[in-house]
Amino acid sequence: MPPVFAHGRLRLYLLKLLDEAPRHGYEVIRLLEERFQGLYAPSAGTVYPRLAKLEAEGLVTHATEGGRKVYSITDAGRAELADRGGELADLELEIRDSVTELAAEIRDDVRGAAGDLRREMRAAASASATRVEDESWKAAKEDLRKARQEWKEQARRAKDESRRAREEAQQARRQAKEAQERAREEVQRIAGQLQEQFAKSGGVLGSLAGAWLGGGTPGAGAGSAGGAGSAGRAAADPVVDGDWAADLAPTGDPARDLDRLLDRFRDEVRDAARDRGVTEAQVAEARRHLEAASGRLGTTFGARP
Repeated sequence: MPPVFAHGRLRLYLLKLLDEAPRHGYEVIRLLEERFQGLYAPSAGTVYPRLAKLEAEGLVTHATEGGRKVYSITDAGRAELADRGGELADLELEIRDSVTELAAEIRDDVRGAAGDLRREMRAAASASATRVEDESWKAAKEDLRKARQEWKEQARRAKDESRRAREEAQQARRQAKEAQERAREEVQRIAGQLQEQFAKSGGVLGSLAGAWLGGGTPGAGAGSAGGAGSAGRAAADPVVDGDWAADLAPTGDPARDLDRLLDRFRDEVRDAARDRGVTEAQVAEARRHLEAASGRLGTTFGARP
């Protein structure tokens, strides 16, 4: 573990990472490795016990998604971050300095190895000078020149690859954010179409569409439609305001965000059907609507962005 994380400061930095967004343990490990530019990667045995301790202290909590624990900071955790704001700023500076020092140590090691190689080659050239002095010296000088040239080329390639990696990472983050926005807009559009189709079908599915997509109470639309004609149908056709699932904050991973939206939809449909009951005719009608929605979503996600 780098010296900057001594005296329990890794705990403070874990709270900082969870304050940025909910994350599972692997994401925390990967982010720490990125912050140190690959020069330090914490083990699972370092990160997970500290997350568990933070949870036991009430500073973080977790929810299980896809069989994995996703940790989120609590109000108490944010309060500790606020109290230790100055210490966190110092820690950020020390991390940057630590990365710089580690990189300098690596460069020094490379230079030292090159120096050892030069000394060995000079010693070899001197030992063989009595036999084939001219040829050996020329060969040694050529080997040294090649070694120095290779080292310079490797350093140049490493620098170029590091720059390209940073540029590609920035581009990937931009593309991921754009894809996430497109996916969210498409899901909301399809949800609006599902609402209209479910509302027209009547019964428990129509009332469920009104409650889930429009923010109303299950049953309010379909029940009144049966006895009040056009007025009842108007009540069963709520308007989508785009706020559904607004509490699911984006994580930066479009695929994961889509899974969470689909899980929310499945749970709400299942709970409403369980609470109110459902007939075979309503299941058949729901199958037709969901089949149409599935086809549109398949076309949407199959298109090139």
